[in-house]
Amino acid sequence: MKKTTYLLGLLLSSGCITVNEDYRLIAQNENGKDLLPKMKLLAHGIGIYTVKNSLCASFPKATIHIYDLHTNQELKGESPRKCR
Repeated sequence: MKKTTYLLGLLLSSGCITVNEDYRLIAQNENGKDLLPKMKLLAHGIGIYTVKNSLCASFPKATIHIYDLHTNQELKGESPRKCR
């Protein structure tokens, strides 16, 4: 029973996203065109939520893509996000 509880805890904790890197955010319109082509939006860690919320407030129909600055991979579970 202890092993099962330990294993379940390990599996559940491995599913959590740790947002502790540097990220690049891109806002695109419905056609996939970059809404801020002359700006490079960067955020560290949980700062991505502040930038994402600001972009959605400025561009209500935008789609926000978040990429790891070092690996250039999209942040799974957080990206892409459609603003409402």
